[in-house]
Amino acid sequence: MNTPVADFVRAYAQSGTVRLHMPGHKGVPFVGCEPYDITEIAGADALYEADGILRESEENASRLFGSAATLYSTEGSSQCIRAMVWLAAGRAASPKKTRPWFLAARNAHRAFLYALALADADVEWLWPQNADSLCSCAVTPEQVEDALCAAADPPAAVYVTSPDYLGGMLPVREIAAVCHRHAVPLLVDNAHGAYLRFLPGSLHPMDCGADLCCDSAHKTLPVLTGGAYLHIGAGAPPEFAARAKTAMAVFGSTSPSYLTLASLDLANRYLDGDFREKLEKKARECVDLRQILAENGWETAGTEPLKLTLRCPASLPGPKLAERLRGDGIECEYAERGYLVFMISAETKSSELRTLAAALGRNTCGPAAQVPLPPVRLSRAMTVREAVFAPQERIPAPLCPGRVSASPAVSCPPAIPIAVPGEILNADAAALFARCGIREILAVKE
Repeated sequence: MNTPVADFVRAYAQSGTVRLHMPGHKGVPFVGCEPYDITEIAGADALYEADGILRESEENASRLFGSAATLYSTEGSSQCIRAMVWLAAGRAASPKKTRPWFLAARNAHRAFLYALALADADVEWLWPQNADSLCSCAVTPEQVEDALCAAADPPAAVYVTSPDYLGGMLPVREIAAVCHRHAVPLLVDNAHGAYLRFLPGSLHPMDCGADLCCDSAHKTLPVLTGGAYLHIGAGAPPEFAARAKTAMAVFGSTSPSYLTLASLDLANRYLDGDFREKLEKKARECVDLRQILAENGWETAGTEPLKLTLRCPASLPGPKLAERLRGDGIECEYAERGYLVFMISAETKSSELRTLAAALGRNTCGPAAQVPLPPVRLSRAMTVREAVFAPQERIPAPLCPGRVSASPAVSCPPAIPIAVPGEILNADAAALFARCGIREILAVKE
């Protein structure tokens, strides 16, 4: 597969052209990458009005992911999430209707919440029936069906996160079928799952019926940090494809990184090569690693193929185990009291997985701790937009009961926020702040 963006950047770096344009380093290698760091000069195309090499590269990506259209982001899935909300809210808006609203699983990235504020949209939450971590929110198709049937007016969209931070995966295909029976679009935050398309049996939202989804390419593919995709499904409302570039421009910088764009472009050739074989091999190795860990007394969680999530014993909580592994030269993705998360990719060496297994050794600390961390359900005093744009003040978390939250209070994104902007905080929320180590929060000024 051709790589028009990377080819252009390389050719320009070698051309000896006098750079009387941005950026200010002028190609001098202070870090080393500067010769390839360009701006939207002649021939380089323009990301939000792409009709040249960027359009060609995005079309390559669209073919690889089986989408109606795929757009590049150099600002991560956060930009794509904001664009998805903007597209769905704009389609649902009407002078005759109240503000648009979304039906969303509660473990939403903070970018989703800020997008609601910017779009002046409301939200109704889908809550997990059983939760022992704020990083997971297992909702079912039946919950979605019940919520849509009970709604007086249809939402602008249903919004879910899958995979979640702990490797939990939702039945996206079944949820999509429910949404489409009700003529409601499905939006999926698939930031952790770009590789799912290339498994022997695709688990990617584009193949499971999602109308819009985002992938953080940099999380699981060989793409520079910030590289992401906005995918539009083949059956999505036509307004989405027609307005997608505008949506991305609304929330994106006018100076996108060509280093990141070139890495997205090169990823197309990578995905079109032997990636499927490498991915299948690594997924098998992960199955074998889980088996070895189970034989050594460790418990794992989640079903995402390339995410290894350990359930931690009570006497060896996640942060403590992470520190121990750090001493062995191993850095995890995320640690909380009950869980330790490792993100694996096709580029993870087999020897590195063996090193991890050896460093963990045998679990002599007992079974996984049962540390329930149920979310707190709070009443709402104002809309998300009203709270985000209201005068705010930072207060000690223990003093929060009775105050209105002014920002998403989360342990890590994406996670179930302890409080969403506009919700009234109480003693249960204060206790959960303490358990998560949150000492201060933003509240609406009284």
